Amino acid sequence: MPHRRQRHRQVAPADRAGHRGRDEAVPVKYILATKLVNELIEAADDLVLSKTIARYGRVDLLCVDELGDIELDRRGAELLFQVLTEREEKSSLAIASNDSSGGWTKTFTDPRLCAAIVDRLTYNGAIIGNRHRLLPARPNPRPSRTQRQPPPG
Repeated sequence: MPHRRQRHRQVAPADRAGHRGRDEAVPVKYILATKLVNELIEAADDLVLSKTIARYGRVDLLCVDELGDIELDRRGAELLFQVLTEREEKSSLAIASNDSSGGWTKTFTDPRLCAAIVDRLTYNGAIIGNRHRLLPARPNPRPSRTQRQPPPG
């Protein structure tokens, strides 16, 4: 399960983007990177890859979570690259990762493919940092029941 605040930072704007007007909804798809890559591999094996890539290309906003958390083999990385290429300059893409793009060489083991994917993601894009992970948890301002003092009397 993704970190709650990280997922919120991705899903909340997607929810807002999903409603242009009262009756005009925008197609938004949220998916884990592992699930997306597995679906692409299965589609390639079933000879329906072009339909699957086209389906992900039609979504106005694609939110991919936990990219960089697992190592992808060359085939999975190439299939993901095809989805990114299909969406390039046509549709919006939100990526959530626990690692900066500089650490993605562990995820995408081919350095040239890694550079191409980072290039696809950063061209005309905005990078939003995860500073919230570096901050300590806020202490609870209200004492628990066991810490409360009994009323005088």
